[in-house]
Amino acid sequence: MQPSELDILEIISSVGQARSFYIEAIQEAKSKNYEGCNELVRKGNEMYAKGHRIHQLMIQEEAGGNHVEVNLLLTHAQDQLMSAESFKILCDEFVDTYRRLDELETQIHRER
Repeated sequence: MQPSELDILEIISSVGQARSFYIEAIQEAKSKNYEGCNELVRKGNEMYAKGHRIHQLMIQEEAGGNHVEVNLLLTHAQDQLMSAESFKILCDEFVDTYRRLDELETQIHRER
């Protein structure tokens, strides 16, 4: 099976948007805008899931005995998918860290 270029480009586009949303979410958390942060994470998760579903279908094809031809474009899409997944993990960690930092700052200000 030769994956369509359109499907591969959809993976690249979707996970690229997801990565951008995750980066913006970290910036919003840093600015203490957790409502905006949560919305950006939600959008990022939607876009990541979209790209992941397409990739998962290709894996299911391969597992079903239909050889999937790997080319440079598909390799790039897989690299972008993994990059977005890494940003998602880092986003979750950064947002949690900023929330905890804000809680500690609030606690310190109350004790003064």
